[in-house]
Amino acid sequence: MGSVSSPTKQKQIYLSFCGRDPAARTNISNWIERYDPSTNYWDRITEIPGLLPNEIRKCFAMVSLADSIFIIGGLKCSKVILQEPDGIALLPLQVLTCVLRFNITTKTWTHCSPLSNARFDFACSVIDGKIFVAGGQSRIGFARGISSAEFYDPIKDEWKPMPAMNATRYKCAGVTLQGKFHVFGGFAQRVDGQTSSGPFTMDRSSGEVYNAEDETWTFESRMWELDVPPYQIVAIGLKLFSPGDCLKAWKGHFEVYDEKLRIWEAVDGSHLQPFSSPVTPYGDWPPIEHKYLTIAPIGTQLYLLTGYRTPGEIPRLTSAVHMFDTSEDGNGWTSFEPVCEEGEKEICCHCCVVDN
Repeated sequence: MGSVSSPTKQKQIYLSFCGRDPAARTNISNWIERYDPSTNYWDRITEIPGLLPNEIRKCFAMVSLADSIFIIGGLKCSKVILQEPDGIALLPLQVLTCVLRFNITTKTWTHCSPLSNARFDFACSVIDGKIFVAGGQSRIGFARGISSAEFYDPIKDEWKPMPAMNATRYKCAGVTLQGKFHVFGGFAQRVDGQTSSGPFTMDRSSGEVYNAEDETWTFESRMWELDVPPYQIVAIGLKLFSPGDCLKAWKGHFEVYDEKLRIWEAVDGSHLQPFSSPVTPYGDWPPIEHKYLTIAPIGTQLYLLTGYRTPGEIPRLTSAVHMFDTSEDGNGWTSFEPVCEEGEKEICCHCCVVDN
């Protein structure tokens, strides 16, 4: 009797959203959605627990390990209804240390050991089965980051301290490259009091690299080269890719980082305008309103997941996915059939990729 091979696991993308409905009766608290690239299918998986109606968790990190998603830290906010049309404001309530784990197989949530330091808008990445976090903000209404860092061991369910970075940082991007934790940009200020000068040595254009073997941070003065923090950075193989900065999440193309030259360059063939207004007999519609954007690396492919408000008499939110193949023999961009949403929503953190 022949052996039966186990089914091949498919990589799927998980995202966290909250609603934008201004109606008092509508709960807009966080939920998790899953996108299947093999079928271009979206489905709503679960709600994030621990929130009262109309409480929202934002600016947290969501990463995957094995068959689980981890929700780490963040900022708890409450929905406030304004008088103006579509008026919603978010009132910050608390900076969180809470860490949650969602098992995608059993569909169950569990509480993990909390962070040692409450933080939001921080850098986060996974190395060798452990979760590393650094920087962020720990206080509401205080425009300064923190330099502390820590890592999580899921086997022991405990957070362990790491040496502090050389600069306080928030809205920084974290990514793993060659087994090291890279932290890019952010609103940064050197801890040692040194001041930077010149267009390419500003603290906000710097970065830091953590080597777990000798437990040291190396300060790099030209890792980002912009005064504006990065929006998102992901790794494919030995290359880092970015879609834009926190003021313009999509620059119209991907940029790739040359680690030797420490420069970001536009990727050939990656130019794409995913938001285009339709042409009518009376002229163009007003510009499409971008609502959310995030990118996910799968193999040699970069998935750009975006939502935008479709213009017209009754504006509707449309979710669309575009895939760019970064390999030398790739076919460039592939766009998938968009999905018209029933209501407004916004993304609350960057997505993560999980083997299902």
